[in-house]
Amino acid sequence: MVQIPNTPTSADVARLAGVSRATVSYVLNNTSAVRISEPTRRRVHEAARELGYVPHAAARSLRAGHSRMVLMPAPAIPVGPLYSRFLNELQWALGRLDYTVVQYGSVGLQGDEAARAWAELRPVAVLVPGAELGHRGVQVLKRSGARAVVTLGPERLDGAHALLMDHATVGHCAGVHLYERGRRRIGVVMPEEPGLEAYARPRLAGVRQALHATDAVVTELPLPYTEQAATRLAVRWRDLGLDAVFAYNDEYAMLLMRALQDEGVRVPDDVALIGADDLMLGRLLRPRLSTVHVELPSGRDLAELVDRAVGHPGGEPEVHKVLGASVVQREST
Repeated sequence: MVQIPNTPTSADVARLAGVSRATVSYVLNNTSAVRISEPTRRRVHEAARELGYVPHAAARSLRAGHSRMVLMPAPAIPVGPLYSRFLNELQWALGRLDYTVVQYGSVGLQGDEAARAWAELRPVAVLVPGAELGHRGVQVLKRSGARAVVTLGPERLDGAHALLMDHATVGHCAGVHLYERGRRRIGVVMPEEPGLEAYARPRLAGVRQALHATDAVVTELPLPYTEQAATRLAVRWRDLGLDAVFAYNDEYAMLLMRALQDEGVRVPDDVALIGADDLMLGRLLRPRLSTVHVELPSGRDLAELVDRAVGHPGGEPEVHKVLGASVVQREST
């Protein structure tokens, strides 16, 4: 028979390190209220590594009265490099504060149903991108023990902390820039991928607001993110009579630019083209891509907001307006 080795315990670590079990707990749980010398900390960590000891998360949660798990539903929409960098920074910052970040694949789950699924894991905090949650869902999470529910999107929810992301500002910047460059017949790309409408509509509204009461005309351009769709749009471009386009973001701008160039439409001579997000790849195109540089919130600041909320669960929800925007003019406009 194969003998299964016993699972190492904190008592085993304490014996090997020559310290008490309480000291092992203080060191491995990163307790700041008790002073432990650096040599003792090293001995405990070395003993734990040698034995392959891993603290029991459930037991630690029982002692603390709550878990250290921060749940992040996996975005149901395509996310680009800019948002991916933000998520990486956020997860790093939460890890530094001794939280465990878990991404939850919620494909097919929405609203209250999704909230109940998240609540089953008993997270101490939930970070919800977009508009995937309702007021009832916030209450479900709080009743399950979540001390903080934070939303990242265009609207605020009662009872939740909120980072309000004003995508209309992005469109407004693009609209003003194109108008100042002398363009008057302006197309706005509207992505047809599910979930992106919540971001694309405010950006379109921002363009319309920028050009309100001017002689400019705005035309919506529905566009799936495929080469074939971009080619079909480029083929009929001259019939549209447009002299500029805000392409929602840099990825759509790059897709459309290549299709237009393949059809002999010159950028920027025939049409000025601007994206958003200021991706590195846009600087490598010819012509170089003009863009709206988007300032996402700091992952470290959001991690600190989560930590404050966990420490003071009865406090008034914080609301912060984020997402600064500024135009970076390059050769495509």
